[in-house]
Amino acid sequence: MLKVKVSSKRQVTFPKQVCESLGIEPGDEILLDRDVKSNQEVWYLKPAREETETRSWLGSLRGYARNKGHSMDAVRDSIARGRNSKQS
Repeated sequence: MLKVKVSSKRQVTFPKQVCESLGIEPGDEILLDRDVKSNQEVWYLKPAREETETRSWLGSLRGYARNKGHSMDAVRDSIARGRNSKQS
C-alpha cells in the first residue's frame, strides 16, 4: 500500500508508479469519485481527460479554416460558392 502526505495547502504528491498507472502527467486533472461499499467510504481516481475524450472532434476542422478569411463577407461568399456548386 502506498502513502501520500497532505501539505498545509492540502496538496499531495503522488508516487511515480501511481501517475504512470493512471497515465497522468504534470498539469493533468484527476477526477475523484466517492462510493460507499460495505459501510466503508471508498474514493476512486481517474484522469479527467477520459471525460473529455467524447469531444475529440473539437478542433478537427481547423485545417480547413487555415489561410481563409473569417470576416462575415468572406463567410457569406464561401456559403454562396457552396450553394452554387450544389445547384450545378
